Amino acid sequence: MAPPPLVGLPTDRKQFGPHPFLAVGEKYVRAVVDGAGATPVLLPTLQPPVPPAQWLDRLDGLLLTGATSNIEPHHYSDEPSWEGNLHDPARDANTLGMIPRALAMGLPVLAICRGFQEVNVALGGTLHQKVHEVPGLADHRESLDDPLDRQYGPSHPIELAPGGLLAGIAGTKTAQVNSLHGQGVARLAPGLVVEATAPDGLVEAYRGTGPGFLLAVQWHPEWQVARNPFYLGIFRAFGQACRAWADARDRRPGAAASP
Repeated sequence: MAPPPLVGLPTDRKQFGPHPFLAVGEKYVRAVVDGAGATPVLLPTLQPPVPPAQWLDRLDGLLLTGATSNIEPHHYSDEPSWEGNLHDPARDANTLGMIPRALAMGLPVLAICRGFQEVNVALGGTLHQKVHEVPGLADHRESLDDPLDRQYGPSHPIELAPGGLLAGIAGTKTAQVNSLHGQGVARLAPGLVVEATAPDGLVEAYRGTGPGFLLAVQWHPEWQVARNPFYLGIFRAFGQACRAWADARDRRPGAAASP
């Protein structure tokens, strides 16, 4: 039996006292194991970045997670950041450089929340810094006073693109999702196709049109993934793509023979 595919998860840089730490939310790691059937590999987010080739060539997939930080706006516009906006320059430096290389390779990529925004920015798209202040758009943020089950509970419906990847996973035209984000897509990058929209028209998911698996969602399917068939289906599709990538890599000329 082939070993589980290896899925890389870029880390967030967190400051605890005088020392910086690198961390990934456990819910993402657990979803890789329970949902995708893969082995998680935590990638160190350092400055200067570790060259992406040093790990991408050894991975079978890439999961770009959500985070409490937002991408610094100078990466996609000339707008200043707003006071109190939490940033992670080290993560920006690593993921925004890693994404184009991973996609050029055809490496399977699943992007969630901040990761959804990272892919769009890395490929030339732009973001709304405050969705709730854009005329015509709703407030997509959670209430931090609510318990986690309510924060991550169903928030609003999404309309799934007919014939799209998500419509095939869900088996329906609409789905209910959670909503825990303050930023969102303003202009979708070239080469991306909308997979789902919120009732206010905001892009909630997209896929890539190039070779390989690229799916990005603005909500959090990693939350209690085993209890939600739609969320579980997303991770299973990602895991299947990772296993196919691993199998194809093992069959390439020059690949090491299995012991």
